[in-house]
Amino acid sequence: MDNTFTVIQRNIRLDFQHRTFFTHGAFDAANPVLKDILKPMRDGQRTKVLVYVDEGLLSIGESLLFEIESFFKHHSKTLKLVRAPERVPGGEEVKDGLKWVEEIWSAINEEGLCRHSFVIAIGGGAMLDAVGFAAATAHRGVRFIRLPSTTLSQGDGGVGVKNAVNFFSKKNWVGTFTVPDAVVNDFNLLHSLPEAEKRAGYIEAVKVALIRDRSFFEYMEENVFALRQFESGILEEVIRRSAGLHLQHIATSGDPFEKGSARPLDFGHWIAHKLETVSHFEIGHGDAVAIGIIADLLYSVKIGLLKGSSADRIIALIRGLGFDGYSEYLNQRTPSGEWVILEGLEEFREHLGGQLTITLIQGIGQGLEVNSMDRNLVLEVLVDMKENIRAIS
Repeated sequence: MDNTFTVIQRNIRLDFQHRTFFTHGAFDAANPVLKDILKPMRDGQRTKVLVYVDEGLLSIGESLLFEIESFFKHHSKTLKLVRAPERVPGGEEVKDGLKWVEEIWSAINEEGLCRHSFVIAIGGGAMLDAVGFAAATAHRGVRFIRLPSTTLSQGDGGVGVKNAVNFFSKKNWVGTFTVPDAVVNDFNLLHSLPEAEKRAGYIEAVKVALIRDRSFFEYMEENVFALRQFESGILEEVIRRSAGLHLQHIATSGDPFEKGSARPLDFGHWIAHKLETVSHFEIGHGDAVAIGIIADLLYSVKIGLLKGSSADRIIALIRGLGFDGYSEYLNQRTPSGEWVILEGLEEFREHLGGQLTITLIQGIGQGLEVNSMDRNLVLEVLVDMKENIRAIS
C-alpha cells in the first residue's frame, strides 16, 4: 500500500482596495463622496444603510443627526436609511466586552442587512473599533465605512485595518483585521472637539514621523505654535500627512495583518496601553502615547542608540504641543512591590506571539526594532522621568 502523500502549495496574492477620502461636509447633499461610495450594486436597487454616531459628537447639539437624515432623504431613490441614526457611547465604554457589539448584530439582523449593505460609524477611534468589529463579523463581513471624528482617529487608528473590543481586562483582545470599504475624513467633524481631543492626534503624527519621515517632524517643529493654537489649515495638513504615512506603512510593510512580531506603528505604545488600563482609562490614548514615547526615547539614549540632543529636541516638540509627558500611574506597584508598568512588556510579548519586538529610534525618521529591554534601565528611565517633571514644575 502506497502511503506517499503529495503536497501542492499555491501562493495566491490578494489585493485589497483601501480608500481614504479627505473632505468637508460629508453629509452635504451636494458632496458626492458618500453618495458614490454607497452606490447600489445594481440599477434599480436601494442600498440599505445603518448609521452609528458617537454620543460625544452630540453633546453640543443634534444638528449632525439632522444632516444625516436630510442626506438620505435627498438620495432616497438609491439609498435607504433603515432606521434613525443609532447613538452609542464613545471612549472605552463602547469597547467594554460584547454588549454593544451584540446590539449592533441585532440591528443588522432585524433590518435584513446583507453583504451589499453598509454600516457607517461616525466617531472616535474606540467607537470605530467596536462598530467595525460588529460589521466585520456579521455575515462574515457587512460593508463598512468609517468617518473618524477626532484628530487621533483621522490621522491614525481610523485609517487602519483593525477592529476590536477589550476583554479579560486587556485592550483589543477580541478583534479582526478588516479593510474598510472606505474611510472618509470629514474635517468639519473636528470643529467642536475639546482642545485636549484636538491635541491627542498630534502625538501619533509625531510618532509616525519619528519612525518614517524626518521632514514631517521638522514641519511640525516649524509650525508648533500654529498647532498649539489649532489653526485649521496646519492641523488638516498634519492629519493628511499622518494618515498618508500610516496608509503607506500598511500598504508596503509586507505584513498589513501583523502575522509577524514587528509593529513599528506601536512605537511608544507598550507603556501607553498599560497606562490606559492601570488608570482605568483616566489617561487618554494621546497622553499615554506621549508618555510612552518619552520613556522609549530616554531608554534609547541610555543604551547609546540615540543622541541625548535628539531626544531633548523631540521632547521639546511633544511638550510644545501641549503634552505633559508624565503620570504618577507610572509608579504604581503590586502588593509584592513590583512595578505594574513592567507588566506592559510581558503583555506586549504575548500580544505579538511570544517574541518581544519593540520599536525604538536611532535618529529622527529612523525606526529600529529590538527584541529585548533591560528591566533595570527601564526603571532608571521611570525614576528620571519623575525627577525631570518635578524639576519642570
